[in-house]
Parts: sequence; C-alpha cells; structure tokens
Amino acid sequence: MLRKRAALLFFLFLIFQFAVKAQDMRWLKHQIGTLSGSTMDGRGYVGKGRERAGMYILRAFREYGLQPVLPDSSYMQVYRFPVNSFPGAMSVSLNKKEIAPGKEYLVDAASIGFDGDKTRVKKIDLDKAQTKEDWEKLKLQMGDLSKIYLLKNTDSFCRRMSIRPHQLSENLPKGCFIAPVHGKMTWTVATDTTSNTVIYIQDSVLPKRLKHATVHIQNKFLPSVKNQNVIGMVPGVVKDSFIFISAHYDHLGRMGREALFPGASDNASGTAMLLYLARYFAAHPQHYTLVFIAFSGEEAGLLGSKYFTEHPPVPLSNIRFLLNIDIMGDATDGITVVNATEFPTEFKLLENLNNAKRDLPQIRSRGKAANSDHYWFTEKGVPAFFIYSNGGKGYYHDVFDTANELSLQHIDGVIRLIQDFIPAL
Repeated sequence: MLRKRAALLFFLFLIFQFAVKAQDMRWLKHQIGTLSGSTMDGRGYVGKGRERAGMYILRAFREYGLQPVLPDSSYMQVYRFPVNSFPGAMSVSLNKKEIAPGKEYLVDAASIGFDGDKTRVKKIDLDKAQTKEDWEKLKLQMGDLSKIYLLKNTDSFCRRMSIRPHQLSENLPKGCFIAPVHGKMTWTVATDTTSNTVIYIQDSVLPKRLKHATVHIQNKFLPSVKNQNVIGMVPGVVKDSFIFISAHYDHLGRMGREALFPGASDNASGTAMLLYLARYFAAHPQHYTLVFIAFSGEEAGLLGSKYFTEHPPVPLSNIRFLLNIDIMGDATDGITVVNATEFPTEFKLLENLNNAKRDLPQIRSRGKAANSDHYWFTEKGVPAFFIYSNGGKGYYHDVFDTANELSLQHIDGVIRLIQDFIPAL
C-alpha cells in the first residue's frame, strides 16, 4: 500500500513538473507573440513600436521587483543616432504587374526616394566591368536619370570588386537600380543614405523582357532618433560585483506601410527569455548582483551596447561575466557559444553542466565575432558569451520571421542551462 501511494505521489509530482514546464513555455510564447505582434510595428523606426516595446519591458522589470541601476534612479538609458526610414506608401510594378514588398522585393535600407511612372528600363551587364577602370567607364552609361537600370551579374561583380552585396548601393552612381536576387532576401537598418535608390527583386518575378517599371518609394532620413536601453538589477549578497544578462529588443520595423518585419526569432525570442530569467532570478537572488539589459540599436550596428560601454553606470571592471542572448526560437540542434575559445574555463563549465543534465543535444564552440551586443563588452575587457540557438526554418531579417513559425524546441533546456550556469559562475 505504501509503495502504491509513493508511486502515485511520484507520478503526480511528474505531472506537476510537466504542467509547470508547459505553463512556462506558454508564458514564453505569449511574450514572443506580444513583442513581435503588429502593434509593435516590428520594433523599428516607423510608428511607435520600439517605444512600446521598451515600455513593455520596463513595466515587466518593475513588476518583477528589479531595481534601477542608473544614477538618476531610472530604468531607461537614453541616447540618439540617425536612421533612414520608409514611412510612406511604397509600390513597384514591373511592366504592368505590381509585386509584393518584403516578399518579392526589398529597398536598400540606405536608399533615397524615387517616383517614376512607366519608366524605361535599360539592362546593364556588370560582367563587363572586369577592372576598376572598366567600372568607371560603365558608370558613364548609367548617367541618364530618366531611366531605371537593371543590373545583371551583381553577385560576380561584388566578388570581383571585393564588396559585400549590401554594399552594392554605395558603389553605384545616382539613379534608380534593380538588382535581381536569387533565393533569400534579408533587410537591415541604415544610419545614413546613398545618392541612389536600389531595389532588390526576386529573380523569379522578373519578366523575361522588362521594358518599363513604375516605382514609388518615399524615404525619410531621421538625423537624431531617441533610443533607450532598459536596465534593471537584482541585488546579490555582493553588491558591487555583477553578472550581466542581455538581449536586444529592437528590430527592423516597417518598409513602407505594408511590409512588416516582426522579428520573432530575432530577437523577440531572446527578449522574452531575458524577461523569463529576470522574473526567475528576482525570486532567486544570487551571490553576485544580476543586471538585466534590454538593448536597443543592435540592428543599426550594436549602437545601444556601444553607448552603454562608453557610459557605464557601474565600473566595467566589476562585471564578473556577461551572457548575451539572441535568436532563441528553436534549439533543435542545440546552441552556439560565441567567445567560447576566448573564455575556455567558462565554456567548459557550461559543457559540464549540460553533460550532467543533458539539457541540450549539442553546444557548439565559436570564436570571437562582432555579431551581437556582447562585442563591445569583450573589447573593453569584460568576459562575455553570446549564445544563439541552432535550428528552425531559417527566417531571418525577413517578413516571415513570425511567432507561429517558432517551434521553441529545446528552448526550455536553454533556460535550465542558464539557470544552472549563473549560480555556477
């Protein structure tokens, strides 16, 4: 009888544990859905979504009982930078067929506006520019601003000129250009403008004979946009030694009125995990004081974290470790740890914790990289990891990165691993 009762209690305990886990994952999914929802406008620079997201995080920090870190006892660290935006109507038609913004074409983020109805299209073969001298001659053939130029063989041109595809617009003269793209298109944020308008169009929607195009694009350059890092702390036994946990909450926003970039994986998922960990550790204070930072400006060039490290509210030398979280929508293939080779002791600790509980199927080691907000801390001598999940459908910096596309596979394992890693530090 006692054995049966013990077995029943154990079974109920397992059910309870599963129910708590499922409840937590539902909470996490709700946070991701809220942060990547249409009311947040893609957390970019058209509309007020970025500001709404910042206030959402601030209210959560206060609700969980996090304390301010800044000297003025606020949670918001304010700074500014310029941004190019596309707030107005946007349309592109090839011959007479209109194509879909975001799905079938992207405007280069640094482009200026353009208006032209049934504008003649002239084809330019960039393979004719085998040298820089050839390129200067070819540019003279693109001097007619009443035409739109269809650029052929842009990939080989970029390789030959040792430029990245997103730098193409910086090397083009004034005018409007169409650059065919095969496969995935990704957008970004620009903090300046070029002297031209470049439209990246899926090659699958380009007509065999493109005679004319109708293009209406409106840009608005914002010379000084207010941005805010949201910061809160959970005091530990040691008040003046810190462990930082960070994630960026900004994303790309809107391209025109129709194309919305939700940024569910990048990085509503990481922000949601940051909120989960803030709530958890607020109820479980640690030896070190924990500081939680939701950075803005990451997509514009790691500008929020750069500003923080240049204006730190606490001495950077007092930071024991920083853990930066990004892209936490699907860990089917585990996680990757940037800076693992730079800090082998901490990476070995992470591996040992995972081996003990098998939270994740794999932890991959990666070296130093300037690919998220950990970078400026590392440059200032602060030991830091940047972790991101491996898995998912590959939606990144596009309009398809929505909450319902995230599986959250093994994300509970990532959370448990971090919950063990922070005290072990």
